[in-house]
Amino acid sequence: MRKTILYFLFCFCVPGLSHAAPCYGPKMPQDKQFFLGLQTYSVFKRSLEANYGKVSSLQEFFLISYGVFDWLSLDLKGGAGNIKQRSGAGGDIDYSTFLGGGYGLRVRLYDSEKTKMVFGFQHISIHPHTVSVGASKNKAVLDDWQFSFLASRDIFKVTPYVGTRWSWMNKIHWIDGVRKLEKSDLGKSVGLIAGVDIPLSKKAWFNVEGQFFDATAVAASINFAF
Repeated sequence: MRKTILYFLFCFCVPGLSHAAPCYGPKMPQDKQFFLGLQTYSVFKRSLEANYGKVSSLQEFFLISYGVFDWLSLDLKGGAGNIKQRSGAGGDIDYSTFLGGGYGLRVRLYDSEKTKMVFGFQHISIHPHTVSVGASKNKAVLDDWQFSFLASRDIFKVTPYVGTRWSWMNKIHWIDGVRKLEKSDLGKSVGLIAGVDIPLSKKAWFNVEGQFFDATAVAASINFAF
């Protein structure tokens, strides 16, 4: 059954990849358990193709994860974020903070007393306010997609983890209603992930995660188990 569900999820997720997001770390809820949290995610730099330059974004989310099974977690988030574009052609635009959200899932591939391995799929979509540049109205949506693989090892009271991901971050841009897709640089679609879970109590922990190569970003969250 587990292999069948994994195959279905893979087939479901892959067609949407025409377009990276923070991972949730290797700590997953048990069967019928909830995790709640608050997260901040700062994308310092993500390169776009052609002459579209680079984008950055600051995002804030409320997190909820639910253990469908002991080995499968459904991850949801809602909040807000902005977009800042710096173009080599001089077209710099700042889109102020508005709605954002995302979803994903994690599958526990291996679980021993101190070592865990997790596969994940995550997606974030940011919809900031429309802005005017001269006489033109500019609207943008930031779509952030990734597949990830993480491995962790408990060391004393903390759980560091490392991993890799395959990711896309695309900016969809409308100028006076005319749409164009500004894709991420496909030469920078594979990235490195490094993070740590730090326990605050038996049911609370702090997570911090850095992302490199495909994007330069950092995420931090405080989480609670129920």
